[in-house]
Amino acid sequence: MNAPAKRAAAAPHPQRELRQGNRPEFMTIHELVKKARRNLNDQVWDYLMGGTETETTMLRNRHALDTIAFRPRVLHDVSAIDASGTLFGHSLRIPVLFAPVGQMERFHPDGAANSGKAAGEFGIAHMLSSLTAPTLEEVAAVSGDNLRMFQLYTRGDADWIEGYIERIKDHGYSAFCLTVDSAYYSRRERVLARGHVTTFRSRVDGFVYQTRLNWDDVKRIKDTHPDLPLIIKGIATAEDTEIALEHGVAGIYVSNHGGRQLDHGRGAIDTLPEIAAVAKGKAALMIDGGFCRGSDIVKAMAMGADAVGLGKMQGLAMAADGTAGLVRLLELLEKEILTCLGLIGATSFAELDAKALLRRAPAVTSPAALGAFPLLDIEGEVTGGGYGQGY
Repeated sequence: MNAPAKRAAAAPHPQRELRQGNRPEFMTIHELVKKARRNLNDQVWDYLMGGTETETTMLRNRHALDTIAFRPRVLHDVSAIDASGTLFGHSLRIPVLFAPVGQMERFHPDGAANSGKAAGEFGIAHMLSSLTAPTLEEVAAVSGDNLRMFQLYTRGDADWIEGYIERIKDHGYSAFCLTVDSAYYSRRERVLARGHVTTFRSRVDGFVYQTRLNWDDVKRIKDTHPDLPLIIKGIATAEDTEIALEHGVAGIYVSNHGGRQLDHGRGAIDTLPEIAAVAKGKAALMIDGGFCRGSDIVKAMAMGADAVGLGKMQGLAMAADGTAGLVRLLELLEKEILTCLGLIGATSFAELDAKALLRRAPAVTSPAALGAFPLLDIEGEVTGGGYGQGY
């Protein structure tokens, strides 16, 4: 049994903390979000929380999750629940990965090193962005034995890509990911309206190579590195899923870039059923886009996902309290997952059947990026200080 599996076996019962008597700083996820808002100035907050143009895709991500309801079953013995998952042969304490997020050093001075440390400590997967700091070598050095993956935005030719692949192989990364929904950089109007466009487009040299990326590049990488699991991030249709599988892709990452690229797209989880129908059993299936709560993760797993990526929530938890904030986020998500599974009558994700378990239902809140936290009130909070200062 590897270290993440041992941690999964030792996962706490969701009620245990309530009996311990020592109240942690963050008892709920929305407290982490509130602390993050205090630590980030308006400029960095808008970068983290904004979407493209009208932000319709971003809002649909959350709205799509909010319009899925459970059909719980009762009188099942749920005294022992296994909330673990597996991805590319690695055991995960919960089926979660820290998604690739650019410029994480803006949220905390240690940047993505926080994510690597927290993922290793807790026992989940981490996918590192090529557009963040510190380097992939530095992150690998602090990450422990968890599943480490690397995501690349292409900013050079085939030899340039090969250089990255050799580096990740040399430093223990188990999979390589190409992001394919970013052929053009979107108009993120929250940032543009505040005049910060030059600040947040500081790493676009060589962007033309991203516009030229195509299926021939996928074939070349697979032919050159047949044993390296290749993930395609940004898949949103069954048609592209089929093409990816024809090219031997090992992982399909369902994503609309958190609503930060194409406006007026579908909510990410709304695209999952058609993709899962094609990919399940043929490739690992990951998804991100608006996931904030343990119940969100349960819904995605019921619909065929193997792991759920956290983007904005990762940035928020890091801004709140660095590595400790990220670990606390995972602890709270684990409690929510265990509680949700128990209350729907399931003892593991393997027991979930979307057709029996899930139904569409009206949302009870208006679409909002942080609509999963109705108790959150950040109006009037201190802004302009903390880690965002000076950017």
